[in-house]
Formats: sequence, C-alpha cells, structure tokens
Amino acid sequence: MVTTVDFLTSSSSMFSVLIAFLAVTGGYLLHVRRRLPLPPGPKRLPIVGNALDYPTDTPWVKYAEWSRQYGSDVVYAKIFNTSMVILNSEEAINDLFVKRSAIYSDRPRHIMVNELMGWSRNLHSMAYGDEWRAGRRLFYQEFNPSSSTRFRPHMLAASRELLVRLLKDPEDFVEHLRHMSGSVSMDIAYGMKPQEKDDPFIACSERAVAGVVRAFVPGAFLVDMIPILRYVPEWVPGAGFQRLARQWKKETDDTFDLPWAAAKERIAKGTSGPSFTSFSLDQIAEKDDTPEAKAKEEEAVKNTAASMFLVGSDTNIAPLQSAFLGILSNPDAQRKAQEELDRVLGSGTLPDFSHADDLPYVTALVKEVLRWHDPAPISLTHRVTEEDIYKGYRIPKGSFVVSNLWALLHDPDVFTDPMDFKPERFLRPDGTLNPDIRDPRDVIFGIGRRYCPGRYAAYDFAWIAIASLLTVFNVTRALDENKVPIEPSYEYTSTVISVPLPFKCAIKPRSQEAEKLIMSIEIV
Repeated sequence: MVTTVDFLTSSSSMFSVLIAFLAVTGGYLLHVRRRLPLPPGPKRLPIVGNALDYPTDTPWVKYAEWSRQYGSDVVYAKIFNTSMVILNSEEAINDLFVKRSAIYSDRPRHIMVNELMGWSRNLHSMAYGDEWRAGRRLFYQEFNPSSSTRFRPHMLAASRELLVRLLKDPEDFVEHLRHMSGSVSMDIAYGMKPQEKDDPFIACSERAVAGVVRAFVPGAFLVDMIPILRYVPEWVPGAGFQRLARQWKKETDDTFDLPWAAAKERIAKGTSGPSFTSFSLDQIAEKDDTPEAKAKEEEAVKNTAASMFLVGSDTNIAPLQSAFLGILSNPDAQRKAQEELDRVLGSGTLPDFSHADDLPYVTALVKEVLRWHDPAPISLTHRVTEEDIYKGYRIPKGSFVVSNLWALLHDPDVFTDPMDFKPERFLRPDGTLNPDIRDPRDVIFGIGRRYCPGRYAAYDFAWIAIASLLTVFNVTRALDENKVPIEPSYEYTSTVISVPLPFKCAIKPRSQEAEKLIMSIEIV
C-alpha cells in the first residue's frame, strides 16, 4: 500500500530529477551554443575589435561589401565589447525582425542619444515595452492606411504653396522644402501654422534632428560602446561629445516642450486648428480617470506629437531632394513624366490624389526616387534580448543588430544597374505598374515591429509634391559664370537620415501658362 507520504516523497524525488535533468540539458545546450561560430566578418584586433576600421562614412556601402567579401548575408563586427550584427538580405531581415520580433524589437541603451541628448521619450528610439506600445498605438491610430488619408488636404495645400515659393525664389529650394515639410508636420501634430519665414519651432526641430541623425549612426560615438565615458567631464581632452550632447539636449527638450505648450495654449483659447494633440486631449478629458492616470496619458500624447513633428524633418525632405538629383542624372525621366501629366491633366490643372491611378509613370518615378537613395539606408539599431542561433551562427545576447536596407534596394539580382536612376524598372512593357518588382515602400520605412508607422502619409507626401513640381517646372543643371552646366556630385551625408550634400540646379516654369497657373494659387 502506497501512503500519501510515500507518494509525495516519490513525486518530490521525480521533480528533483526532472529539475536536475533540465539544468544539465540547459547547461549542455548553452555550452554547445557558445561553441557555435559567430557570423563571418572583418578581422578583429584584441580589446578594440573593429573600432579602428568600423565604417562611419556611408556604412551601408561597406556593409554590402562585407556581405560579398565574406559570402554571408549576416556579418559580424565588434567595437570594444559591443557585438554588431549586420543583416544584408530581405530573408535575414524578415527571419529575425519579423519572425523573431519578440527578441529583436528592443533598442540599445544608446547612451549618447537617449541618456545624454534626451531622446528616450521619442517613439523611434524608445525601449521596447509598455511605454513604446502606448505611443505606437497613438501614432498608428492617426497614420494607419485609412486614417492617414485625411491629412491629404494638408499635403495638397503645402505642395501648392511650395510651387509659389519656388517661383519667387528657386535658388533657395532646400529651404522651401523644409518649410513645406515642417508646415505639414506642425499642422498635423499641433494644429498650428508656421511663421512665414524662420519659424522657431521648425528651426529648433531641425537642429535637434541634425544632432540625432549623426549620433544614431552605429559607432559614431565611443560612449555607446564604452558606457563609462558618459561620466567624463566635457573639459577633458577628447570629451567633445559631452559639449555636443549638452547642446543637442537643449534643442531636443525645446522641440518636445515649446510647440506642446503653444498648442495647449491655443487649444485653451479656441484658436487652434484640429490636430492629433487637440483630438487626443479631448479624449483624455472625457475619461473618468484619476488625475495621475490622465497625466500619464497626456505625457504619452506629448511625446507622440513630438515624434510626429520630428518625423517631418529630413525624413520627408530627403526624397524630394533626391528627386531633383535623379532628374538631373536622367533628364529623359522628367520628359516622360511631364508627357504623362500633360496627357492626363490637360492644361491649367494641377494634380491631386485622385489622379494617382492614371499616372503610372509618375508613380514609378517616385518609387525610383525612394529606391535610388533610401532616406534611411540602414535601420535604427535593434538589440537582441536573448542568445540566438541563425543559419548555424551564434548571435550573442545584447548584440546591436542593424538591417542594411540600402543593400536590398541596390541588389543587382533584383534591380539591373542599381546605381542608375531608371523609373521604367517599375513598369511593364505596356506602361502599367509591375507589382512583381520589389516595392521600395515595403523596405525604406523599416521591416518588423519597429517599422515607421507614418509610412503611408510619408509616401503620399512625396508623391503629391513630386507630381505637382513636374507639372509646372523644369529642373535642369545650373550654369556657372561661363554658362557651362554644373554637374552635381550626387554625394549624400553619412547620417542615419541621409540627405544630398548641397548642390545647385535650375528650376524654371515650363511655360507662361505654367507660370500663370502657379500665380493663380491661393495660399491659405
């Protein structure tokens, strides 16, 4: 006869054996896993690893070279004690960032950006967790495929205003692009219109973004690889990053705080237009929550509004500048787009979003702009939260993982002559769009849970601006003092949001009729 005591003793013994077995098995598997090779990559030196040869100048190009050199779409490098894993194929990015997103969606600590510059409250650099999910949910509510279409009137008005500004002062075209982008973003986020010139909120956000796009480049600042450096005083030789961080933090704080305060003041006075901020604050006010809960929700709205505003800086401007450069490199693309616009619109008409289906060449040109030079050639850095194995390689826990989006869009097996600007690559022989060609829109905004939720509005913004511009303007090479055409360098910055280096071009109305059409635009 088995007594209760005997049964419990036996069960306890079995449980102990099971625990011991699992411990031994787990230890063995961990030992085997750690014996697996790291992904291939450049030779590492003792202590410093690849710190001395890690690319900070157009790193996406070097990453692709490494992929070919080592025969692997997954490449490994190390900067001091920090492991870097670079993904150079759509397969690898989908396998890790999508299929294993539960452990590949976190952000690194980013000491320079988050702790010294104050960007930890920005949705795009925020750690993966409840706070990020709350902000992401708010952002997606406004910018999902159906909701984002309600911002099209803002974009249409801004693109028309751009035409007027270019007619008056074509040489300052980059500044006009910045004003247009900032105007749309400020209107959507805060319900405010920018000042006619040198708006302080737009200027402040541009300075903040200029700092973060430099600091986000992997390996740009050693403090991210050697955390103890954050405690080095800025007066110590070599600690110039501390001075930069202090300056950029002020710009960051002002960008989060000042437009928010101005928007709340206007909402209270009833002088604000409808916006994400006004809509969200109304929802919070209607809830029967505690003051503490409402304060927490309001802080999430504030941070999300700033993220919306900041996204409208170089992220939106870069494709438009690339459109100018693409046309300069291939004037025939401009001619074909204008022929299509003239055929569909007739004379005296500017495009709107209802014309998109009838303008396949224009759409192909916009896609080629996005492919030719992705505004974000590499993803913001992810961090793997658990030890992992992929394709027989060990991915150490805590590794920084980046996806080389540029490599996907310049893969010669997918895009013939990838460095050339060819809108036709997205068209069938009959002139219709070819859905079998990789769509840059599925790549440039990121892949996985951390993709940019403003992707639909960003594409709409680029499409209407480029279509409007080509309807009434010719973009050609500028001439020097000897009337010789100036060839642009076609070079870009090596920042996370990569924009063309300054270049000149000539922007002139296509005809007197086009000039009259621009002059008839009413600025609201």
